[in-house]
Amino acid sequence: MNKNEIVKVNITDLGTDGEGIGKTDGFILFVKGAVPGDEIEAHILKVKKNLGYAKIERILSPSPDRVEPKCTAANRCGGCQIQQLSYEKQLEIKKKKVFDCLTRIGGVDPETLEKCYEGIIGMEEPWHYRNKAQYPVGIDKDGNPRIGFYSYHSHNIIENDECEIEKPLCALILKELRAIISRFDIEPYNEELGRGVLRHCLIRTGFSTGEVMVCLVVNAKGKEMNNWKAGSEPMETLVKALKEAVDKSGFKFVSLCVNVNTKNTNVILGDKLYPVYGPTYINDMIGDVIFRISPLSFYQVNPVQTKKLYEKALEYAELTGNETVWDLYCGIGTISLFLAKKAKKVYGVEIVPEAVENAKENAKLNNISNAEFFCGAAEDAVPRLNRELTNAERCDVIVVDPPRKGCDEKLLHTMITMDPIRIIYVSCDPATLGRDVKFLTEHGYRLTGACAVDQFCHSMHVETVVSLIGPRGRG
Repeated sequence: MNKNEIVKVNITDLGTDGEGIGKTDGFILFVKGAVPGDEIEAHILKVKKNLGYAKIERILSPSPDRVEPKCTAANRCGGCQIQQLSYEKQLEIKKKKVFDCLTRIGGVDPETLEKCYEGIIGMEEPWHYRNKAQYPVGIDKDGNPRIGFYSYHSHNIIENDECEIEKPLCALILKELRAIISRFDIEPYNEELGRGVLRHCLIRTGFSTGEVMVCLVVNAKGKEMNNWKAGSEPMETLVKALKEAVDKSGFKFVSLCVNVNTKNTNVILGDKLYPVYGPTYINDMIGDVIFRISPLSFYQVNPVQTKKLYEKALEYAELTGNETVWDLYCGIGTISLFLAKKAKKVYGVEIVPEAVENAKENAKLNNISNAEFFCGAAEDAVPRLNRELTNAERCDVIVVDPPRKGCDEKLLHTMITMDPIRIIYVSCDPATLGRDVKFLTEHGYRLTGACAVDQFCHSMHVETVVSLIGPRGRG
C-alpha cells in the first residue's frame, strides 16, 4: 500500500474514535466517516507497517445503517464522530463494546455476563441533549474572529451555530457575543502566539430550572480587565442583549461571569472567577435533588440520561436505610446525595477542593444531613478517614465514578480491605472498567449487574454502571 493510492474496501467495524475499519489484502485501513457495511473506494493518506489511514473517495455501496447527518458540520467538527450511523446501530455497537470489554479485558465469563447484562439505555430523542457548551474563540487566516468547535484532531475552529446536540439558544448567545466583539473591537485569542484576549465562551443550561449561565474565558490582567468588569460598557451591553435574547427563548438568563486564564495551555478554565451579572452559578435538578453548578463544577452533560444512570446505580446499591456508603470521586455530590436519601450515612471523597465545597453547599440546599464530604485523593484519604470516622462500623457499599483512566490500583486494594458488601462502579471508559473489574473479581468479588447508558449520543463514548458483590454479601 502506498500513500495516495485508491483502493476498494469493505468496512466491517468502528475504531475508538469512530473511524470505519476495513481490510484490503490483509492491510488494515482506518477511514474517517465510513461505517460498518459500507463498500467504498478509499484514498490512502498515511501508511504504517501493517495499517494505514484513509478518507472516503467514493461510496460504492452504502451500509443499510448509513444515514444523512443532521448537522451541516458533521465530519468537519470534532464533536460528533458517528452521526452518519443510525441511532439504533449506534446503540447496538456501544452495547457490544461494553460486553466485549467486560469479557475480553475483564475476564468475565460470557455466559455469566449474558445473565446479568441489561444492555443499553438509549434516548427517545438523541438531539439537543447537552447542558454545557464550550466554544473556543480565535481568528482565521485573514484575521477575522471565529467562534465554534475544533475540527477533528486539530485546533482549527469550525464555525457552527446550529449544533444539533447543544441547545438552540446557544446560537442566540453566540450571535450577541459576535456583535460585542465587533462593536468593541475585542481581540480573539491567538493560540499559536499566546496573545489576544477572548479565549472561550462557556454556556451552561439548567434543563429542569431553565437557568442559563454564560462564562467568558479571557487572557487579561491589570488594565486589560477593565472591559470585563461589572459596569463596563462592553459587559453592560452584553448583559442587556443576553437577557433579551435568552429570556425570549423561554429560558432565564441568570449569570454572566468572567474566568481569567493567562496560561499558555490547552486547559480551558483558569482559577479566578469574577461575577459580572448575577451569581457565579446556576441551579439544576436531577430527579428531586437540586444542585448548584459553577463554571468549574463537574456535572454530567446529559441530564436526561444522568437521571437514568443514577437511578440504576441506586437500584444496584440495594439500600434499605441502614447502610454506610462511601462515594469516591464524588465531585459536587451528585451521586452521594441520591444515595443519602436511601442510606443511613454517606461519606464522599473528592480531590478538587472547590468541588468538595460545592458538595457541602448542595447537601445544605437539599436539607440532607447524613452526607459528609472530604477533600483528598481517594487512594490516600480513604484509609485514614475510614479509621477515623466510622468507629469500626463496617462499610456496606462503595460507589466509584472515576475519570477515564479508571481507579488507582492503591484505591482498589483499599476497597478490598474495607470489605463492602457491594461495589457499584460507574465508568465512562469500558476498557478501564474491564481492567478494574478483573482486579476486583480476582480478589473475591463477583459481577451481579451491568448496564450501559448512552450519555453521549453520536459519539463513541458510553457510560456504564456495574454491580459487584463481595464475600460478606454472599454469606
